[in-house]
Amino acid sequence: MSIAYGIIGCQHAHIEIFIEQMEQLGHRCAGIYERDNKLLAESIAAKFKLPIAADAESLLGPEIALIGSSAINSEKIDIVELCEQYGKSIMLDKPAVVNRRDLQRLEAVIKRGRIEVGMLLTERFHPAIYTLKQLIDEQQLGEIVAISMRKPHRLNAASRPGWFFDKAQCGGILIDLLIHDYDLLAWLTGNEVVSSTGTVGKNVLPEHPTFYNTVNVQVTMGDGVVMQLYADWHTAEQSWTWGDGRIFVTGTRGFAELRLNGEPQSGSAPMLLLVNDQLPWHEAALRQPPVTITADFLQRVNGAASSQITHQHILQAHQAVMMADEQVEYAVTPYKG
Repeated sequence: MSIAYGIIGCQHAHIEIFIEQMEQLGHRCAGIYERDNKLLAESIAAKFKLPIAADAESLLGPEIALIGSSAINSEKIDIVELCEQYGKSIMLDKPAVVNRRDLQRLEAVIKRGRIEVGMLLTERFHPAIYTLKQLIDEQQLGEIVAISMRKPHRLNAASRPGWFFDKAQCGGILIDLLIHDYDLLAWLTGNEVVSSTGTVGKNVLPEHPTFYNTVNVQVTMGDGVVMQLYADWHTAEQSWTWGDGRIFVTGTRGFAELRLNGEPQSGSAPMLLLVNDQLPWHEAALRQPPVTITADFLQRVNGAASSQITHQHILQAHQAVMMADEQVEYAVTPYKG
């Protein structure tokens, strides 16, 4: 059965993932409302042939089943609470909140249980990462002894809105980017994050004093294994991809390397390279997740118990990055122009 949904808050193009997948499932967008970033909202509306709404309330009527949002990160919780008032479940771009106070508000919404809250933790549905999870569960790598994730990103500073450079509004590089990686560590290993140490660095854009451009963290998991996470905003403009994301996994039986965006010689198709005590170094065939992240969310909205991403997963990922943000060192180095 086709349903109608709305978009309230459109500050990042990530919301296109939700719109596209809802369209593939046969559902109809009743409109997009964005208070400030009219250019992006109008661009997405034109791309998908969607109406622009005059206000948020017009997308909260009884004919609307649920809401999607890629609002300013610090303002998403306000939209979540607004949706709760109207009984509308909501799918959010990440992160849902950027501070402890608002995390408590999100926890309260979830505890009251009036609506379902989803979040685009899309990396669980990346074919290479999904395949890695299956291989780990099948013990093809043995017991995991190390995971290292490298996630550079292209900044495109001139095209970013002002709030992106303000940690209070965006959350900063650790919360905004590494929330994916902290979620993956828990999902891949079945362990919780215990602590994090490391440095968030700044040596660019002095005009934006709370914008930091690198993060390098060591994460200790519940079983004592130490993982490494790295991200930056320094992917070169001429790179073949927005970020050469790679994941390295060492187990007692084997090793895997994921090239999430391929490589220059072969294009952007993701790759999973594997060697273990039974098989030589080879490129593993990628497996497709059984559902999209949006279909998974709709299953939860409709009462299914076996959702791939639950409220617990969303809260766990936020709790991990909040704790890490409090534990790491923030360091400013001299600017070199």
